[in-house]
Amino acid sequence: MANLKDIRRRITSVKKTGQITKAMKLVAAAKLKRATEAVISARPYKDQLAAVLARIARKASESVKDPLLEARPAVKSILAVVITSDRGLCGGFNSNLLRLGQEWLLAKQATGVKIHMRAYGRKGATALPRRGWTLDASVTDLGTRKKSELVRDMVDEMVAGFAEQTYDEVWLISNTWVSTLVQRPTFLRVLPVAVDAATAEGGLDYAYEPSAPEIVGGLLPLYIRTLVLQAFLETEAGEYASRMTAMDSATRNANDMIGRLSLAYNRARQAAITTELIEIVSGASAL
Repeated sequence: MANLKDIRRRITSVKKTGQITKAMKLVAAAKLKRATEAVISARPYKDQLAAVLARIARKASESVKDPLLEARPAVKSILAVVITSDRGLCGGFNSNLLRLGQEWLLAKQATGVKIHMRAYGRKGATALPRRGWTLDASVTDLGTRKKSELVRDMVDEMVAGFAEQTYDEVWLISNTWVSTLVQRPTFLRVLPVAVDAATAEGGLDYAYEPSAPEIVGGLLPLYIRTLVLQAFLETEAGEYASRMTAMDSATRNANDMIGRLSLAYNRARQAAITTELIEIVSGASAL
């Protein structure tokens, strides 16, 4: 009978776990809808801003000279900004990014480049030091801060470090939301800004007022903030998608385990009843 009690206790425990994972799945699904809408809505703005910069670069060509566009002849130091989630229970969302990020950073370091690092998100802030990296700064509890303020402060620090030549390049390491099942680790160079004039839309010719360098000087900080904000939005959507998928899998596993435990309980109960009947029959026969 003690065995039956143990099985009942395990069934109750697994049922409670399944209820929690199902609730987490539903919450993640609700948040995912809003997060993906934000990602999809923001992408055209980013793309159009990039097209405007490319168009001006094509028009102005050599007249556009901005410090944020100038690539350094030798890259001796880079800033790597790693964006992860604050919370876990989202499958391999953070671990895949950190694993590939580790390989990418070690490859950079092997070429003699000095790595400065900032972590945004609790998972990166705790995992990177364990992997042997020293963080210049870390920011956690991202959900409690306004993204606009977070991005503005982050970009100001990036631009200041690049302008002072503390870093020769600034890179974003984050996940890009592709679909509910796919989140792709992405390594994006933010500074110096790469403007590909060949991608500019052809056809119409534009006259710019004020001058092209002034327009570029005003648009570049906005474009950088847009890139960083997009990375945060993609990370948020990817986190919810991964958590929904992970919790759905956990719920199904819990239901499967309940089925197996219920079968084991019924067999053990049947065996106990059979044993009791045999004892009763044997006792009656002895009389």
